[in-house]
Amino acid sequence: MLDFGQLRCFAAVAEELHFGRAAARLNMTQPPLSRQIQVLERVLDVQLLDRTSRSVRLTAAGRSFLPEALRILRLAETATHVTRQVAAGRAGVLKLGFTAASAYDFLPRLVIACRTAMPDVTLSLREMVTRDQVEAILSGQIDAGFIRLPVNYPELQTERALAEPLVVALPEAHPLVARSVLRLADLNDEAVIGYAPHEASYFHDLMIGLFSGAGARPRIVQQLTQIHSILALVRAGIGLALVPAAAESLRFVGVAFRPLDLAQPRPAELHLAWRRGSDVPLLASLRGLLREMP
Repeated sequence: MLDFGQLRCFAAVAEELHFGRAAARLNMTQPPLSRQIQVLERVLDVQLLDRTSRSVRLTAAGRSFLPEALRILRLAETATHVTRQVAAGRAGVLKLGFTAASAYDFLPRLVIACRTAMPDVTLSLREMVTRDQVEAILSGQIDAGFIRLPVNYPELQTERALAEPLVVALPEAHPLVARSVLRLADLNDEAVIGYAPHEASYFHDLMIGLFSGAGARPRIVQQLTQIHSILALVRAGIGLALVPAAAESLRFVGVAFRPLDLAQPRPAELHLAWRRGSDVPLLASLRGLLREMP
């Protein structure tokens, strides 16, 4: 069986065409170097080198074998490097889930940060609602996901990745656009587009909790799932909406955004979730990167 040590010895002698120089290059003496070459020739059952007291030259078989030996050594070196990079969390493929709303601003920033800090890491991204992400994490289809809490699975660990304020989205012609900042009380009796209680339960519960805590009573006229669909109805003049600040990056023509003044801030939070005890080294690198992101 071929041995990497034998291949390295043969490559050094073949390139130097001198046992003394090859031995010095490999930091060894000539006798063990000669023995390694002899063992290799026995394994291959061919003569690789013509040796005399004055010269060393490759046989036809040796000339044919040299590029193959070098290729094997390069592959072994590459495999070693890649394996060490993966084990250290600096290379490999990281399979991540994300919610649609996180793609407006957070996800592009994360991808750019990953490409800069971890250029040898490939992100495999899948848009999924929180419920589907949890199932995919537990089944091993993805390594981690960016989800909305709460999730009651002891098998999962979570860490906050993002907290962004809510803003009010209004049709540009609405009278409240004249105000620079809005309060929840300003939305009393206003038509408001809300979130579906099951398909968008996180934002539904967040919005209802805010209105209830402030004693505000808007008129919920529609309940949708996706924020871009909600903004389309805002543009059509059907109502106002509470949306995460990143929704402004969608740049809907005809839609204005105003900050929301809350007595107690209640940001929209996004959490990284992964299976407890996961052995994916890249997760530690991702978590470190998230902590450094603005």
